[in-house]
Amino acid sequence: MSDHSEIEEYDLRGLQCPLPVLKTRNRMRKMSAGDSLWVLTDDPLAGLDIPNFCNEYDQKLVDQQQGDNEEWRFLVKRTDAKL
Repeated sequence: MSDHSEIEEYDLRGLQCPLPVLKTRNRMRKMSAGDSLWVLTDDPLAGLDIPNFCNEYDQKLVDQQQGDNEEWRFLVKRTDAKL
């Protein structure tokens, strides 16, 4: 697996549903297929919303981590599927 330190982080902490998913989708539209992005959020619904987004739009959810203070980290990878 690639070195996670080279993957850009997208800090969406402080934003509530539906903004983390909408902003993630918009950001991923600008990415090339194969590019990855760490999404950081403290939205309590993100644990459901981001995986559902990836599933619905055929994007790859590589990793999902829940940290302290209900913060989430998601590693998403852009596929060829249309967003």
